[in-house]
Amino acid sequence: MNLLVTGGAGFIGSNLVNHLLNSDGASHGLEIGRIVTLDKLTYAGNIENLAVVDADPRHLLVRGDICDSALVSSLLVDHDIDMVMHLAAESHVDRSIDGPEAFMVTNVLGTFHLLDCFLRHVRSSGRASAPGYGKPVSRGGNCLFLHVSTDEVFGSLAIKDPAFRETTPYAPNNPYSASKAGSDHLVRSYFHTYGLPVVTLNSANNYGPFQFPEKLIPLMIRKTLRGEPLPIYGNGEQVRDWIYVVDNCRAMAMAAASGQPGSSYLVGARCELKNVEMVRHIVAAVTELAPERSIKTADELIRFVMDRPGHDSRYAIDPARITNELGWGPRETFASGLHKTVQWYLDHEEWIESIESSRYHGERLGIVD
Repeated sequence: MNLLVTGGAGFIGSNLVNHLLNSDGASHGLEIGRIVTLDKLTYAGNIENLAVVDADPRHLLVRGDICDSALVSSLLVDHDIDMVMHLAAESHVDRSIDGPEAFMVTNVLGTFHLLDCFLRHVRSSGRASAPGYGKPVSRGGNCLFLHVSTDEVFGSLAIKDPAFRETTPYAPNNPYSASKAGSDHLVRSYFHTYGLPVVTLNSANNYGPFQFPEKLIPLMIRKTLRGEPLPIYGNGEQVRDWIYVVDNCRAMAMAAASGQPGSSYLVGARCELKNVEMVRHIVAAVTELAPERSIKTADELIRFVMDRPGHDSRYAIDPARITNELGWGPRETFASGLHKTVQWYLDHEEWIESIESSRYHGERLGIVD
């Protein structure tokens, strides 16, 4: 099977590529022939994330834009691609507040170009028929467009609301989640209109190695090590559902191998935490693993700052469908996943330092005048 992975030099994408090539991709039913990683290598893409597969002849990294239809089409044909695993996206809410246009271009138009190119490719190669609206669709061999999305498309939950399920109505509340909702709808439309085999995954907040340091966990790890204030939006009571990134990669692989075309699956580890609780857990983990460098307590470091505009109060995922249909479940507990994550950043400080010297310096983004 030959795969095109978009956004494969980013956080989740690089973990996915590394997992498929170096772990147990075959055990999920994915016999890998070649993986072509297509990444624009913007601020969040990093060639170093794929260093572990540098010498693997099954992997090829191509720098390019998913909006470049000519490039995408040539990659699909030249490498005889069976499956697209689409992870390329602008993904930081604060950046979408500062500059929403890039999110619409990449997340909506980029997804459209990929879908359209892949549809033409599978038709011309005979991998899948296109029976048209309302008729049964079956996967031709390994042919599939796997679309990776977010739980943020469903909006905000009240504290006592049931967790998101696949039937939860979409209600995005910021430019990032609106752009991802648009891409989800495009993917669905290509299944129902053209018969393109597609599967969508909406996951909880991911954490783990290679996450760009503007995101909560790596940012707080770094600031804790430096004894710098830990800024928390509003009162810190917002709740997020967390999943270790490799568990999400396992879900992607299983959905790619066995997911029902036209289906969506929600992926979460049933790990809801208030933001302030998460920060306290991070400080505790850093203190445990690097006691000689933990010079201040959480109470000394935490600072509550002006809230993010339109800040959703709670996300939560019910992963019953992917568990019941595909047999997926998380392998990491929150404690084990956070321990691995903090240890990775302690062991790879030069990785963060290279980013801080050129692309991101720990400043706050997403402030509306």
